[in-house]
Amino acid sequence: MKKKSLTFKILVAMALGVIVGLILNPIADQPIVNDYVVGFGFTLLGSVFISLIKMMVVPLVFVSLTLGAAQIGDVKKLGRIGGKTLGFYLFTTAIAITLAIIVATIVKPGTFMQIAADANYTFEAKESPAFVNVLINMVPTNPVAAMANGNMLQIIVFALLSGTAITILGDRVERIKVILEQLNEIILKMVMMIMNFAPIGVFALVGKTMATFGFDAIGSLAMYMGCVFFTLIIHAIFTYQGLLYATTRLNPIQFFKNFAPAMAVAFSTSSSNATLPVTIETAEERLGVNKELASFTLPLGATINMDGTAIMQGVATVFIAQIYGVDLGIADFVTVILTATLASIGTAGVPGVGLVMLSMVLTQVGLPVEAIGIILGIDRILDMSRTVVNITGDAVCTLIVAKTENEFNEEIYYSENKVIETV
Repeated sequence: MKKKSLTFKILVAMALGVIVGLILNPIADQPIVNDYVVGFGFTLLGSVFISLIKMMVVPLVFVSLTLGAAQIGDVKKLGRIGGKTLGFYLFTTAIAITLAIIVATIVKPGTFMQIAADANYTFEAKESPAFVNVLINMVPTNPVAAMANGNMLQIIVFALLSGTAITILGDRVERIKVILEQLNEIILKMVMMIMNFAPIGVFALVGKTMATFGFDAIGSLAMYMGCVFFTLIIHAIFTYQGLLYATTRLNPIQFFKNFAPAMAVAFSTSSSNATLPVTIETAEERLGVNKELASFTLPLGATINMDGTAIMQGVATVFIAQIYGVDLGIADFVTVILTATLASIGTAGVPGVGLVMLSMVLTQVGLPVEAIGIILGIDRILDMSRTVVNITGDAVCTLIVAKTENEFNEEIYYSENKVIETV
């Protein structure tokens, strides 16, 4: 009997999680369900899965990015690949936020809301740092502390410097390269061991979400959610796949078939960083990208490429403006586009952080930050979807760069025998 693939197991687990969660939702306030099934069982299994995979993020990012930069072997090539990657991420983020504003302006989701004038919505947002401070804080004063605190931007900067230094030193530090390669193999093996637990973790995470929110999550916010979902789909299919086909002539349908395992994990964890180990493995084993290039572009994308988050920020800004009867002009929209694009650079790839970054965008156009409380209750569901778009953009960028740099294996891309499926 043929062994079921990891993708199949994860998708079945997601479906079961939805079914079980919806069944439990009407009785979610009962002590046995709230305290034991959801509060203990689902929370324990889901949290352990996320903790296991997050455990691997810092060592994976540092080792893979350092190794990726070191193995490129040419400082000029490293700069060229870095330039292409950064340019793609910023370009698609600007497109994403623009699409979101256009869709929300046409649909006008805020006009469907009946919010009492004296409604007291609260959201405690951290003060957004000045952009100059974001740039300054990218450079770690203590790399060890950066790793301990999980400061991804600082880890990336230190890893890139380390990899570039190894590239310049060449044969003199060949042993360091070998050690990094061995460490990378160990880390990836640990990741695949953890992924055997993925179906159970996915079931618990999705089950908890549906048991908690159920169909009430849609309610009066259906139009807002619809705008976000619609824009995410448009961006994932037309922007990403349009760029992929235009630059590489690769089959977009094959891309989605190959990338399904990472998308399923991203949906259940709501975290680009937590999904990163699976994203890298999928890019190498199912998309046919050279492992050194994937180890460079994907960790970078998990930190600075947040198109799904930018879409949420664009729709939410227009939505909140409409609720409060505030007319946003062209200058306001330009401000939202620029702010959201730059804010995406400093957005960590962890669940829910998009709401914190949204406070920066709202402040820039003079909208009340406390209005974030209106969408806070359903953001978990949207967070799951926009994370899928975030990592899809990372993978498409990686494919395009790999194709233009001749670091791509087309036979693997179109092969039906995918290595990761045998886990």
